[in-house]
Amino acid sequence: MLRLPRDLRDEFKTPFGPVYRSADRLLEDAGAPIVAVGDVVTYHLREAGRVPDVAVVDGKTKREAVDETVRRAVADPDDPVEVANEAGTIGEELLAALEAALAGGDAPVTVVVEGEEDLATLPAVVAAPVGASVVYGQPNEGMVLVSVTEETKREMRELLARMEGDADAALRVLGVEP
Repeated sequence: MLRLPRDLRDEFKTPFGPVYRSADRLLEDAGAPIVAVGDVVTYHLREAGRVPDVAVVDGKTKREAVDETVRRAVADPDDPVEVANEAGTIGEELLAALEAALAGGDAPVTVVVEGEEDLATLPAVVAAPVGASVVYGQPNEGMVLVSVTEETKREMRELLARMEGDADAALRVLGVEP
């Protein structure tokens, strides 16, 4: 549905929130529900005793396969939601899975992406309720905590609108009025 254009890539180099090296410290500041985007982030949150309400994983970190310890730790013992999503895109399957996971019940949901989940932070912030937290990895720095506020929702919507494709249709899949 949406593709990241080259001229927008620099917008993603600066973290969208504070960076933490300690999952325990991050969890002290996090709201609920918690959406984790990335295998290593999901691993650290689980190791700190907090299973994310929604985890979006793709089996990779820095474009390489995660090690066996991380892979085993983030594997969902229940039935994961599996979606395809090409690198540099936000596809309809991923959007629908995020919307369903956030609208679902109390049980944690793991979305396993065949392809790449790197851009899932944007729609996760847009779809999550105010007060939630979206956590993603900042390579070689730590974990970024995005507190979901009306302001962060607006910022992510603006970034989605600058991507190639139909941002309004993407918002509708997320259950959000364009």
